[in-house]
Amino acid sequence: MAQNTLKIALAQLNPIVGDVAGNEEKARRARAEAARMGADLVMFAEQFLAGYPAEDLVLKPAFQDACRAALERLARETADGGPGLLIGLPWREGDELYNAYALLDRGAIAVRYKVDLPNYDVFDEKRHFDPGPLPGPVNFRGVRIGIPICEDIWAGDVVECLAETGAELLLVPNGSPYHRGKTEERFNIAAARVTESGLPLVYLNQVGGQDELIFDGASFILNADCALACQLPAFEEAVALTLWEKTEEGWVCREAPMATVEEGGQADYAACVLGLRDYVEKNRFPGVVLGLSGGIDSAICAAMAVDALGPERVHCVMLPYRYTSGESLKDAEDCARALGVRYDILPIAEPVEGFEAALQPLFAGRERDITEENLQSRARGTILMAISNKFGAMVVTTGNKSEMSVGYATIYGDMNGGFNPIKDLYKMEVYRLSALRNRWKPKGALGPDGTVIPQNILAKAPTAELRENQKDQDSLPPYEDLDEILRGLVEEELRVSDVVAKGYDAEVVKKVERLLYLAEYKRRQSAPGVKVTRKNFGRDRRYPIVNRFRDQGLAAHRKDEALERATGKPRLGSMDV
Repeated sequence: MAQNTLKIALAQLNPIVGDVAGNEEKARRARAEAARMGADLVMFAEQFLAGYPAEDLVLKPAFQDACRAALERLARETADGGPGLLIGLPWREGDELYNAYALLDRGAIAVRYKVDLPNYDVFDEKRHFDPGPLPGPVNFRGVRIGIPICEDIWAGDVVECLAETGAELLLVPNGSPYHRGKTEERFNIAAARVTESGLPLVYLNQVGGQDELIFDGASFILNADCALACQLPAFEEAVALTLWEKTEEGWVCREAPMATVEEGGQADYAACVLGLRDYVEKNRFPGVVLGLSGGIDSAICAAMAVDALGPERVHCVMLPYRYTSGESLKDAEDCARALGVRYDILPIAEPVEGFEAALQPLFAGRERDITEENLQSRARGTILMAISNKFGAMVVTTGNKSEMSVGYATIYGDMNGGFNPIKDLYKMEVYRLSALRNRWKPKGALGPDGTVIPQNILAKAPTAELRENQKDQDSLPPYEDLDEILRGLVEEELRVSDVVAKGYDAEVVKKVERLLYLAEYKRRQSAPGVKVTRKNFGRDRRYPIVNRFRDQGLAAHRKDEALERATGKPRLGSMDV
């Protein structure tokens, strides 16, 4: 007999890719917690048992078997009459492999398959899964539930089919990664499907870091009138009970938690902290080590590391050479003291001069140049890696997106490391987030309140200090300009002429584009890092290393002009008829 009330627990949790037993146990604990709340049904994220995205791991038959066995164990446990489960996994059916979502209740299993497989940006699901057929609803204790899986709501076909076949409400499991502006995108898509179908919608999202992807959670519910009925927090786990009532107009969410979700710079900073924490924790590193130079990039990375792991698990090392200023030494020490971390000073004169002495017979008669500068950086990188090898702490690398774009980083030197929390932040964003952190810190952060990045670091001109009186702007445009040029070339894929039209010098833009292409080989070998923009260096942007194309800065041409050049035939117009 159909029921008129329903209690659905939303399990916004942080699975680990490949840890099938751990994810199974996490689901079991969440079910027990939901049972204590009085829930009828517990909902988990897309591919929860496998962890998402498991990439080519899902193609291994042994992995598929492990996920299926875990699901069957959980299904048998639902025979106790407690809450049912909705949970995702890869599902083999004959020769087909599906991105599946299963309803487990009273010992039985009902499965639905993802229809629309995303194959853009960071997604590569057509490589791993077969598309399922258009689904009908599943019956849960007399309630007909539609289960469009993540991408299935980004177009209207799947929801339309579910509505036409009798679905009473939509429960949408997601593995939706964070980038700026994603919250609004999700609301708009969900509202469109609610408006078209007239059905309420639960948007349940995964939370946690997986390599460069950050899943922010921020799950929500829209009632059939598109009113927001529930909002779970971002960047943290939650098991939340929602109470539903069936009215003459349909199902309505009557009671549910309503959290505030971080936006803008707060969301970016929280994403970086979560990404670093999960990379360290899920890979079981005891802590991290990084070079603290007295500059802004290493300072914010140290702050993020302390917020993620606590000061006792962060080791900062100053590696001075003859060009390191007294100001940098003081700024680094002040930063380390404010953060409460272990701080050591290891001068690098001996190794650098040892390298120079070894190379002197080959370099005799040649002027000092960037080669000697890079020896300093590579000596630092070698020392940090030695500390990592000896004590097990992961090296945090600290290059920002502006530097990574134009190759202003030394491969096998300051690019050494396991993970980069600011890899997708441009230089001016680093400054903004540093100032933000001095007056705010995210929920759950383990670092101290107040100023943790000394004001002098925020105020002074950036420099690598690899030669006398060096400043970054000696060889780069001002970062205010460089960042905007790079946004045009990287995020927006604009023509050089389009960037120039925004008010930038043509030769400067061409130079930046040239440096962007030349640095591709460095980026291909760089550490992974948190994705916060729409297009990061990694999954989003796949450019060839060998690449002779250069945009000459010509304005866009009309299609008929391009046709004339290509064919040698004049354009047709009224005079030609």
